[in-house]
Amino acid sequence: MIDENKYNKTHFGFRLVSKKHKELMVANVFNSVAANYDLMNDLMSFGIHRLWKRLTIQFSCVRRRQKVLNIAGGTGDMTDKFSRLVGENGIVVLADINDSMLKIAREKLRNNGYINNIIYIQANAEVLPFPNDIFDRIIISFGLRNITDKEQALQSMYRVLKPGGCLIILEFSRPLFIPLKKFYDFYSFYILPKIGKLVTNDESSYRYLVESIRMHPDQDTLKAMMLNSGFESAEYFNITGGIVALHRGYKF
Repeated sequence: MIDENKYNKTHFGFRLVSKKHKELMVANVFNSVAANYDLMNDLMSFGIHRLWKRLTIQFSCVRRRQKVLNIAGGTGDMTDKFSRLVGENGIVVLADINDSMLKIAREKLRNNGYINNIIYIQANAEVLPFPNDIFDRIIISFGLRNITDKEQALQSMYRVLKPGGCLIILEFSRPLFIPLKKFYDFYSFYILPKIGKLVTNDESSYRYLVESIRMHPDQDTLKAMMLNSGFESAEYFNITGGIVALHRGYKF
């Protein structure tokens, strides 16, 4: 007899939960961490996340007048840069499933003066609410691992990408070297959640974030998923010894 329940399950960190509940559980995590999100990113990565994102922006080759979709855009740090690159005649859509993050992004980016070419949309990456073939670039940074159905999300991204456009994924991945992996595991499981507890009084959310990284597909698996979703010339580049990886795929 086929156990239908197992096909309705997915991972929330190391825990198996129903797919319909994971979205709410992830939302609760980001509602909890939103107020201190930028500060914690700096603390957890020793500021290196800024370099990772800077490389991603350079790698995307965003140009003036383009339409850019920044999925899981969070508090808008990358959207800010894309807004400057596309200029007055371009458009950047900051899409995030979490309303708390979007509110922070709106306030921060408006204070920076970039409001005319940015659109804010609360959206699920699995069912993007846009027409076919509309965006020149799609960038998702540290968000794919939180999506329940990654394959469906990749297909949705492919649908809204213009022919000739590309998808850029920046995400935590698998360290390449054993000594680095051992240090990374120790830091992630024993130190990072304690930082979360000290700064935000929320250890469990940061423990989930650590576990979600371990459950995310490795470099080659994600590349294969992109190819299976229709992207061509998919490739990846390891950064900081594979702690993060930058994937790129095209729609021709």
